Amino acid sequence: MKPQLIKLALTAALLSPLAVPAQPPSNIAWTPETLNLVKKADASKGKLLAESCQSCHGSKGEGVAAETRDDEVLPAIPALAGQLATYTFKQLRDYADGSRVNDSMKTIAQGLNEQQAADVAAWFASLPKSVIKSTEKITAKAEKMVTQGDGKRILPPCSVCHGSQGQGEKMDIPALAGQQSDYFIRTLLAYKNGDRHNDVYSRMRLISQQLNEAEIKELAVYYRNLQ
Repeated sequence: MKPQLIKLALTAALLSPLAVPAQPPSNIAWTPETLNLVKKADASKGKLLAESCQSCHGSKGEGVAAETRDDEVLPAIPALAGQLATYTFKQLRDYADGSRVNDSMKTIAQGLNEQQAADVAAWFASLPKSVIKSTEKITAKAEKMVTQGDGKRILPPCSVCHGSQGQGEKMDIPALAGQQSDYFIRTLLAYKNGDRHNDVYSRMRLISQQLNEAEIKELAVYYRNLQ
């Protein structure tokens, strides 16, 4: 079998739902109306709405790395600049209805209606991605996971879904290039242990459960340095 066909077969096997969940992972339905809402969103209005986001996500949507302050570890805050508008919109709506759990973001998201969420998403999508790179080196293993995957574990290449440049794919697959590495790690671990479950068809939960923590950290460095 040709390598490309093997990749597609592995992807199909992994991304197929294994069971019907009791509750849907997200209440977002990508109808033509919803897609059109995001496509025609007003980034200029989103900019005004996103002013309150700067204190956490940075003035340019670059996010904040994890840090230790007064013996307390403050978790990383994700970069939103250049993220797909459809993905950011989905996350905001998932926070609002509880499909994705975060107390701070739930309060913020519930203060936005659908149009406002779309406008905010459009604003962040219009910003250039973060160019701050990690000082850690990319490993050959991480590069192989991204470009080739691991057939023995039925793991497709990360690039199949997230793109060869980590640019993401419509509609609910995020861009990963330039993402805060600490946030990347925390997100995959949340998928791995089931704390986060708003991934459609359990895709990221299935994938992350096949990865060990060392591999997750290596992938985080890879994508942090990918511009």
